[in-house]
Amino acid sequence: MEFLLLLVLGKPLWMWLLFFTLVVALLAFDLGVLHKDDHEIGVAESLKLSAMYIALGLSFSGFIWWQMDAEATAQYLTAFVVEKTLAMDNIFVIALIFGFFAIPREYQHRVLFWGILGVILLRGIMIGLGATIVDQYHWVLYLFAAFLIFTGIKMLFIADKEHKIEENGLIRFLKRRMHVTDEVRGHAFFVRKSNPQTGRLVRYATPLFLALIMIEIADLVFAVDSVPAVFTITTDPYIVYTSNIFAILGLRALYFALAAILHRFAYLKYALSVLLVFIGSKIFVADLMGWEKFPPAWSLGITFAILGAGVTLSLWKTGKVSASPQPVAAVEPIQK
Repeated sequence: MEFLLLLVLGKPLWMWLLFFTLVVALLAFDLGVLHKDDHEIGVAESLKLSAMYIALGLSFSGFIWWQMDAEATAQYLTAFVVEKTLAMDNIFVIALIFGFFAIPREYQHRVLFWGILGVILLRGIMIGLGATIVDQYHWVLYLFAAFLIFTGIKMLFIADKEHKIEENGLIRFLKRRMHVTDEVRGHAFFVRKSNPQTGRLVRYATPLFLALIMIEIADLVFAVDSVPAVFTITTDPYIVYTSNIFAILGLRALYFALAAILHRFAYLKYALSVLLVFIGSKIFVADLMGWEKFPPAWSLGITFAILGAGVTLSLWKTGKVSASPQPVAAVEPIQK
């Protein structure tokens, strides 16, 4: 059993196996028990499932404290909160993707579930490469920090810009390179049907598969911001990866409750912009103050303060708008 003590990215192999076993068990329970049959997930079920994932993610900090120390625990909790909130913007895009492809609510969980598997793999590759680069070239952290500051400032000016899925070149590329059905075929990602030109049975992708691909690409794009953000909090690959995966697991479960009230968080994007600038500036502040690193407890407290201000302002502002009488407007169907 000595192989379980082999170090993998700075941690014993058994710690990685324990985490992956927990994730696999959660996914098996999710798909095999809770969502064995396709059904529309309501707000209550979404909140319960999300609460379970959040509780597990927070409980895992106890394991971090037991195996490492209090400082590592504060870093894990900060990374968990930051990753979860940065991924909030991903929910806006997921909602747009599902709307564009007209994916029925009863099949949306299936797309998100299989999307998680891609996230686990892609985030692992990105974090493994990032940890190796940072370990060899510590100055790369300063590049990460500068990139986050630039991204945060840029987000302040484009926070109100709408994503236009129909202008995405990847969709046009996929439709030119594969056969795609015009409508959803149950929960299938692929079906076999007759080619109208040749009469032969060929494999067709369904809109569910295109939605899955677009969600994976969207997550990869958001990871370009979130992974460097967590590396500026801690360079420990185990903390970076576990906090990432737990945050995303819970957030996708929360999607079904948040999708209907996304408009209430209109100002959260500005808070996320400020948060990116803060996270990026920490390494420079620590150098100016002569600290070895920015105090993890301060980082966690300031993170909560920024996000709390964003959520409070959003609920207050949108609540005032909702309370005002609104003119009745004609509703036109969305044309693809």
